[in-house]
Amino acid sequence: MVSAAEQLAANLNFSALAKADELKKRIWFTLGALIVYRFGTYIPLPGIDPSAWDQIFKSQAGGILGMFNMFSGGGIHRMAIFALNIMPYISASIIIQLMTTVSPTLEALKKEGEQGRKVINQYTRYLTVFLAVFQAYGISIGLEGAGSVVSDPGWFFRIETVISLVGGTMFLMWLGEQITARGIGNGISLIIMSGIVAELPSAIANTLELGRQGALSTGLILLVLIMCVVVIAFIVFMERAQRRLLIQYPKRQVGNRMFEGQSSHLPLKLNTSGVIPPIFASSLLLLPTTVANFNAGEGPAWLQWITVNFGHGRPLFLIAYVSLIVFFAFFYTAIVFNPTETADNLKKHGGFVPGIRPGERTAEYIDYVLTRVTAVGALYLAIVCLIPEILIAYAAVPFYLGGTSLLIVVSVTMDTVAQVQGYLLAHQYEGLIKRSKLRGRRR
Repeated sequence: MVSAAEQLAANLNFSALAKADELKKRIWFTLGALIVYRFGTYIPLPGIDPSAWDQIFKSQAGGILGMFNMFSGGGIHRMAIFALNIMPYISASIIIQLMTTVSPTLEALKKEGEQGRKVINQYTRYLTVFLAVFQAYGISIGLEGAGSVVSDPGWFFRIETVISLVGGTMFLMWLGEQITARGIGNGISLIIMSGIVAELPSAIANTLELGRQGALSTGLILLVLIMCVVVIAFIVFMERAQRRLLIQYPKRQVGNRMFEGQSSHLPLKLNTSGVIPPIFASSLLLLPTTVANFNAGEGPAWLQWITVNFGHGRPLFLIAYVSLIVFFAFFYTAIVFNPTETADNLKKHGGFVPGIRPGERTAEYIDYVLTRVTAVGALYLAIVCLIPEILIAYAAVPFYLGGTSLLIVVSVTMDTVAQVQGYLLAHQYEGLIKRSKLRGRRR
């Protein structure tokens, strides 16, 4: 027999959006907030020469600047007040999550529920300010040392740069929280995704222009487009993939009645770590090359060796890139998912895996399955990020058509659509309840 929820899901369609007033308000609020963010990426920092910075950026676009410019929605290319984007907040969140595994105080706060989460969020905001100040000051020093970019270098320029960039990051952090609370989807993820999507048309136009000039062949451009479609389909399939562990609950007696044992599933996502591994791996590998390029080829011999052998498409770069992705996939999964804690929760509620003793043996079994699932997920991330990386290196394909950007766009889009469908489903369900009450009154 089909349940009422399944019938609603089967009949769900976006034509119900016209009747869901609350959902429409949330969507309009989200769009308005993202438009405000996009305007901010075009407001340049005071005291810099945009044309001089544009020339320097183009010479460094293949390094870490190009990658972070992708995440900032072109804010670094234009050196806007939103150049840092929301990345300090993401870095602070990751650091706080790492610290919860080694700090008993933070671990206790995490287990306190809503009040503990508020305290942890406040710590995350403080750390965000610290990281933003540090990065903004580094950007001001870098701009002063980049030639004629800064018209009047000195402490006044550094202070106004730090205030502008830190203020921009804090505003985006607040804007992301407002989108999450009053809009639709995760605000932080939507800000990053909107920056990537906004730059996609120019990236595609640049690729077509390279084809018109003869720098890229027509066959290669078609291959890139086909690859993007295949990668997107592959990402959708793998992000929805789960390994479900059967959980059985024993029979229970309520009064004189005996209820049969129920069964459910413990879903283990194939990719628990999300887009964290590619971002971290790219940052670590591109940082030495960028530092060496800023030094105009000068520096110690080991730094020059790294610059030569760890360039885009080099065998050592590709091997290190895949190795770091696999490492961070396992590392981050171990942080966000605790098999021992999951096994203890199952034991408290009377659940067990058939054929496995509750407690320690269940934790070992969950860890055994999770390790193998994560291995498949790490291989999936490596494939998605490696193939576009080769095209970026050998065919000058823009960063925006890379695996990391496609992974972010597809993942965030899937989450947002799922939330929209959830709101529509809840709206239709409320409508059914109201209609059933009206029929009951008439009778």
